[in-house]
Amino acid sequence: MPTLRKSFTRNSKHRSMRPEWLLALFCALLAVSFVVSLASGARLLSPVQLWQDVMQGNLESATWRIFFYVRLPRTLAGILAGSALAAAGTLIQAVLNNSLASPNTIGVNSGAGFFTLLAASFFPGQAFLVPLAAFFGALATTLLIYLVAAKTGASRITLVLAGIAVSGILSAGIDAVTLLFPDTAVGSAGFMVGGFSGVTVSALQPAAWYILAGLVAACLCGYDLNVLSLGEETARSLGMNVPLLRFVFIVLASLLAGAAVSFAGLLGFVGLMAPHAARRFVGPDHRLLLPAAALLGASFVLLCDSLGRVLFAPFELPVGIIMSFLGGPFFIFLLLRQKRSRLYD
Repeated sequence: MPTLRKSFTRNSKHRSMRPEWLLALFCALLAVSFVVSLASGARLLSPVQLWQDVMQGNLESATWRIFFYVRLPRTLAGILAGSALAAAGTLIQAVLNNSLASPNTIGVNSGAGFFTLLAASFFPGQAFLVPLAAFFGALATTLLIYLVAAKTGASRITLVLAGIAVSGILSAGIDAVTLLFPDTAVGSAGFMVGGFSGVTVSALQPAAWYILAGLVAACLCGYDLNVLSLGEETARSLGMNVPLLRFVFIVLASLLAGAAVSFAGLLGFVGLMAPHAARRFVGPDHRLLLPAAALLGASFVLLCDSLGRVLFAPFELPVGIIMSFLGGPFFIFLLLRQKRSRLYD
């Protein structure tokens, strides 16, 4: 498919750095963010002290226990949630052909959160059910929004408004669950904002498998996403089953977003900002865009979480608040740019 390859490389000729080097740079950024996240907090952890504790076998020291039971699970949670939501946002934007779409702007996160609280209320103690419930909630919401877009031919802005309406209904459902099941309401405020305070490895483990599998599957679908982005008629002429492909991508996006929401809460805007930032660097080729967005999303969440821990230390600001402060203006900027580009229709 030389024509297809050229259509996705032509837009990248103005970039001075090769995509392989850009991905390596994003990996380095993630590595720096990983170290910053492990060290940041009310108590600064010294790598030298940690190394000495390991060499001396002193694994019961306060420094080591903070690292192993608090900082490491939290950092892993940030990587998993950031990469999953960024990849989910990239998939949703491709399927809906809407650059304003993301798991939080069209209500996918709210659907996952609603089903997560239902599972926690009716099946307490069954941790393995939480990611599954979040997945089905995200899938149901995404399919509903997709059907609205397919049946009405809605414009980009109308689609976002429909997502806001669905998100409002689901948020009312979340409020109802927390009122009817007071035990579930404990910690629900942090869940609504989004954050990693108190996350443990046992809570991460079920969702981690879904996220890792979803990321691998999404990256393997880069070529098909490229074909789909050329238009439905072109994709059909190349022998692709467009409805089936779109359903598969919706399932993948729901799997990623639902698994992230199950332990991170209703984190917003990373699924919107990371794909846009990655697209500016590596172009529209989804074979590069998906891994680049996942790396940038993970780094963004880790840095925001680190900022929230040190900004008002020893008090902690949930990462969801930091991301909303940054994501809200970014969303307004996209709205203004879309209007100037006449993409309302």
